[in-house]
Amino acid sequence: MWHPGPVDRVTHGARGNTTRDSDSPLPRRSAQSQPAESGVPGSPGRTSRVPRGSVRRAGEPRPSDERYSPGRRRTGGEPLRASWRPEAAGSPPPPLPPDDEDEDETPANPSKASRLISKYGWRVYALPVLMVLTVLVVVDNGMGSGAQPEEKTTGTSEEAPAAIATENPAAPVAVNIPTAELPEGGEYTQAGAGSWHVVDGGGEQAGTVGEVLTYTVEVEDGLDAASYTGDDSFATAVEGTLSDPRSWTGSGEVSLRRVGAGEEPDFKVSLTSPDTTHRPDMCGFSIPYESSCYKRNPDKRVVINLARWVRGAKAFSSDMTSYRQYAINHEVGHALGNQHKGCDAPDGLAPVMMQQTFGVSNDYVAQLNQVDEYNKDAVPTDGVICKPNAWPNPSS
Repeated sequence: MWHPGPVDRVTHGARGNTTRDSDSPLPRRSAQSQPAESGVPGSPGRTSRVPRGSVRRAGEPRPSDERYSPGRRRTGGEPLRASWRPEAAGSPPPPLPPDDEDEDETPANPSKASRLISKYGWRVYALPVLMVLTVLVVVDNGMGSGAQPEEKTTGTSEEAPAAIATENPAAPVAVNIPTAELPEGGEYTQAGAGSWHVVDGGGEQAGTVGEVLTYTVEVEDGLDAASYTGDDSFATAVEGTLSDPRSWTGSGEVSLRRVGAGEEPDFKVSLTSPDTTHRPDMCGFSIPYESSCYKRNPDKRVVINLARWVRGAKAFSSDMTSYRQYAINHEVGHALGNQHKGCDAPDGLAPVMMQQTFGVSNDYVAQLNQVDEYNKDAVPTDGVICKPNAWPNPSS
């Protein structure tokens, strides 16, 4: 068996002639200290290795208990301490550090922290880490649905896995507004050809002051004419509405004139199927109810939804004429640069630029507009309800 430190070699004969000290009898030797090199204990002429410090000579003091305390390094006179990571059987023993390293690296009076580390090793570090992870998991589970972490974190295989939280989805806007639904009514063509033809005709100028703007009346190809009573009927309704002094010309700021296919108009009033209206390059369908719109680019088209032209809107009840006048004035108002508005006063007439197709309650319309980034703040949520109105200048 290998022992550290210098070895006293004592012959068998010499050991047998050693006179015992009368005051200090020789201590009993353990099995490990018996000579075993020859295989026969006590063979003459053989030497045996005696660990330094394993036999206390006469007059020597006993080692103090302090040197056996945790955290102390073994000195030459102390017994071996088993390593917590034993070497493989048969492997050569590791070299001992020089004595000066022992003295320099280990303090004579180790601190409490040093003794804990010596006694428990890696457990001293692992316990605080496990406590922190436990707190994080408890806090994460108690955050509830209202917590929204700012980011996700990932860890490598060498790091403690961080809790990955997913952001909670925003609550959907309640768009089930009864007055926005399309009323029951006649049949109409759901999908047209996606192209338009100009309805022949031209009229006199409406208005005598302000800038003169021209427009054409157009109908999408592929529509069933019976549902809207034909191209001429639609053209007459458009021209009659825009020529009325209660329309935009009544403000004295603009004059309007209808032109035929041979001229380039300032805008185009176009009867259009629902499917074409829903196209992203037209009106879109972010608010999931049938509606009309003005598409400035690329061709300055006022889109009148065929479904609404045939069935109207609940806010106007069964008054189809008033609703059609409103639809024309509202969308042409966008072509003239006007934006959406809400009710001005309770029980008053709604502004023509209010989205009356959806209703005449500010709260209803504002709620629908939350899914439209361009109109989120157009109408206040103040509880005001007004009356349907088809004209920009109703008193003219």
